[in-house]
Amino acid sequence: MELDVGKIGSVLSDTNAKLSERYRALFMLKNIGGKDAVTEISRCLVDKSELLNHELAYCLGQINSDHALPKLSAILKNKNLSTILRHEAAEAIGAIGSLESLSLLQDYTKDPIQEVAETCQLAVTRVKWLNSSDSKEPVIPNPFSSIDPAPAGSVNNRNINSLQEMLVNTELSLFDRYRAMFSLRNINSNESATALAVGLQCPDSALFRHEVAYVLGQMQKSNTVPQLTASLSDLHENCMVRHECAEALGSIATDDCLKTLKEFKRDENIVVRESCEVALDMLEYENSSEFNYSIVTT
Repeated sequence: MELDVGKIGSVLSDTNAKLSERYRALFMLKNIGGKDAVTEISRCLVDKSELLNHELAYCLGQINSDHALPKLSAILKNKNLSTILRHEAAEAIGAIGSLESLSLLQDYTKDPIQEVAETCQLAVTRVKWLNSSDSKEPVIPNPFSSIDPAPAGSVNNRNINSLQEMLVNTELSLFDRYRAMFSLRNINSNESATALAVGLQCPDSALFRHEVAYVLGQMQKSNTVPQLTASLSDLHENCMVRHECAEALGSIATDDCLKTLKEFKRDENIVVRESCEVALDMLEYENSSEFNYSIVTT
């Protein structure tokens, strides 16, 4: 059955719909991909929900289409927009990986907002890596479907202790630390997840900590629930990190996750609050017989 992109887009753009329903429509469009899906997602930017805005930008990067670049570039340039959205736009531009975007990304590598500057630095390095001979070297295979802000490390280094040391070594470049992060994720064991969770305590970069939380959500290892819960519960933590911890708990979907998400669904920070709402819907899906999270009625 051919899916009606316009009809799915109308669910996404319906500001009266539940946020969880709009999320499901968004991920259906991401899975469909193509120019029409990009158009439907792009026309929802900028929404009243900062959480949805950043997810819209993320999905544009994951679709990996040059058609998204004008919208994403305009968002990155607009310093009146939120940090979480500008960061995600920059990351999406890096995910698409066009050499034509390199100059724009370089312009913002010294942005006054640390999270935006670091994202652009990573994106610049990724675009250069994609277009170099280094990208031909074998890396630890990605068992997930995501386009990541950095590749995993060499297939020859699967030593978890060594990779953890690289992960938390602030003398290394952020790109190299991200490569260690994605190596640990791709190994995808309880031991590598435990090693990754140590990164939630790295004080130097909220961007780095938020990415650690994101990959722990991809891995869905229940042994990391205590660390994710601690970061979500830390009211002094950056909301980007807390929001990713909430969504990771929704993906892991244990009873402890449910208890924590219910506790924080009335958090004072709206991004965290909305993340808990979406995470509770993800948790319900994970514990259901539904085949695909992105199913919406069409």
